[in-house]
Amino acid sequence: MTTLEFGAAIDTAVATAMADDERIVVFGEDVPLLRRELLLRFGPGRVRATPISESAFLGTAVGAAMAGLRPLVEIMLVDFLGVALSALLNEAAMIHTLSGGRVNVPMVIRATCGGGYGDAGQHEQSLWGLLAGIPGLTVVVPSNPADGAGLMLAALVHDGPVVFLEHKLLSQQWLELLGGSDRATVAFDVPAAGTRGEVALPPERIRIGAAATRREGRDLAILSLAVGVHRSLEAAERLAAQGIDAGVIDLRSVSPLDRLAILEAARRTGRVLVVDEDYLGFGLSGEIAAQIAESGTTVRFGRIGCESVIPYARHLEDQVIPSVDRIAGAARRLMEG
Repeated sequence: MTTLEFGAAIDTAVATAMADDERIVVFGEDVPLLRRELLLRFGPGRVRATPISESAFLGTAVGAAMAGLRPLVEIMLVDFLGVALSALLNEAAMIHTLSGGRVNVPMVIRATCGGGYGDAGQHEQSLWGLLAGIPGLTVVVPSNPADGAGLMLAALVHDGPVVFLEHKLLSQQWLELLGGSDRATVAFDVPAAGTRGEVALPPERIRIGAAATRREGRDLAILSLAVGVHRSLEAAERLAAQGIDAGVIDLRSVSPLDRLAILEAARRTGRVLVVDEDYLGFGLSGEIAAQIAESGTTVRFGRIGCESVIPYARHLEDQVIPSVDRIAGAARRLMEG
């Protein structure tokens, strides 16, 4: 075991997979700079820069995957998938089914997501609900270095398209970029337990679709992803001081969801709170509520998420993105009934 930063753990997993499978290639904007250690080890034939055209290089990746490679494509911000959505929606996600199972598209789209540092709606979205709503796409969102490495290993051997999302507040590389000299006054609410942690060497693969219990609790279950997991854990500590025993479940993936873990938590506690940095409407929280209702389980249900476009002004942004205070308040309201 060794202690690694979040991004370094994921890069370690990529290097491990590339050493095992020469079909894996990495490309995207500024990739030779961002992944220079991979470039030095594997060379420019497998670690390549692309023009600033997400639609062009994501479409190229679909063709490369169909032809036998296993591309790892880097999209700097998940928001930018909007300009290349056709390659995912109409091509990568559908080809396996529409070809009668004859053609696979084994590719990984690695992108950052999430807010909390003042970049507004076009750069701080999460969008995992939108992406998970596309049949055929797998969507994973790790919350710590070990999960980042393990889920990346799983994504790189998966035989279909995987969207791998990294919250920017967990990435040291992104924190340094976002908090550079021209943004010295920007303050970050960074969960230390997520940015650094113990990782096995070589990393251990984690099954996609398996949630993890981060804290046991008998009174209610808080379900979340990425930075939301750490904020939920902090809220659970506050609640414990008030006599409320809250459990925290890290979903780790949005598609597939760990339905059994969700239903077990709902039945055990009778109260479920979903903490989701994505949009509330037609998203992850609604899907979880539907799965619980369809199972016949009766619970008190609450959810916290983004109800509008994320504002640029920090004091307004803080009212939109789930915070520890909002989580604890929502949990207390669930306990009142």
